[in-house]
Amino acid sequence: MGRTLENKQQIVEELKGLLGEAEMALVLDFKGLTIKEMSDLRTRLQASNGVCKVTKNTLMRRAIDGDSAWSNLDSLLTGTNAFVLVKGDVGGAVKAVQSFQKDTKKSDVKGGLFEGQLLSQNDIKAIGDLPSKEVLMAQIAGAINAVTTKLAVGINEVPSGLARALKQHAESGS
Repeated sequence: MGRTLENKQQIVEELKGLLGEAEMALVLDFKGLTIKEMSDLRTRLQASNGVCKVTKNTLMRRAIDGDSAWSNLDSLLTGTNAFVLVKGDVGGAVKAVQSFQKDTKKSDVKGGLFEGQLLSQNDIKAIGDLPSKEVLMAQIAGAINAVTTKLAVGINEVPSGLARALKQHAESGS
């Protein structure tokens, strides 16, 4: 028994809602993955606010129809697809997918879409190689801390240097 029209409309509305919140979409070929493996992928994606949806390409086409932000996704809608929609940590989600693929040795990333731009597999790999948001924030905080420390030492050095210069001037008897 197939899905009813009402059921299909609900799926399309759910996809539209997810796409409305998402920053990035990845299209995976999920052929050969078991239900347990798909559950594992979904669990890995939760930490980065990513969701994995398996749906027919025709329903995804209806969900992106008329939405210019996602219309480029249409070119990737062939074959058996799972859609990873990310609304938070884009790099973390890509890393989760890459880790999953490395562990299972299944499922290829066909491509993705980020800010209306199609992503190649190399682009997606580059995003996965970026440090996490937390690491970047720590690096920035460390750099700011180093600058403030140098500034404080420099400011502290001004009166000391002035005092040494005055002492040297006084000792020279001029």
